[in-house]
Amino acid sequence: MYQVGHYGAALLTYAPLGTAVALTGNETTALVGALVCVALSTLPDCDHQLPFLEHRGPTHSFVFALLVGGGLAAVTAVFVDATSPLLGVGVVAFAFVVGTLSIVSHILADALTPMGVRPFWPLSSRHYTLEVTTAANPLANYALFGIGTAATIAGLSVVVLA
Repeated sequence: MYQVGHYGAALLTYAPLGTAVALTGNETTALVGALVCVALSTLPDCDHQLPFLEHRGPTHSFVFALLVGGGLAAVTAVFVDATSPLLGVGVVAFAFVVGTLSIVSHILADALTPMGVRPFWPLSSRHYTLEVTTAANPLANYALFGIGTAATIAGLSVVVLA
C-alpha cells in the first residue's frame, strides 16, 4: 500500500485501543496515541532508502514492530513523571503498544497486496499475501483510508455518547 493506505490501516487498527483509552477519561492520551500511530505507520518503508535492506524484508516483520514499540516505550519512559510510578508504567506500556501496533498495521496493509510480507522473519521466510489489490491501486488506498477514518469516527461517537 501507499502512504494514504497505511494511514488508513493505522487508524483502523488503532481505533479500538483509542476508544478504550478515551473512555477511561484519557482523551488527550488517546489523541496523542492516534497521531503517533499514524506518524509511525510508514516507518517500515524506510527500507526504500537503505540500500542494504530489501523492500518488505526485516522492517516488515513482527520483530521490527516489537523493536519500534520498545524504542517508543524507552523514549516515553524518559519523559514520564517519576513521582507517580504506576501511572508511568501505564503510559510506557501504552507507548509500547502504540509503537508496535503502528508497524503491525503496516504489515497487515501490505499483506493485502500480491507482493505480501514475511512477518515472522527471521524465524521463518514464509510469505503471506491475501492478493486483494496492488499497492499502487489508488482506489484501494483511499478506501482503506476511508475505512480507517470511519472506524475512528465511530470510536469518537462512542466516547461522546458515553
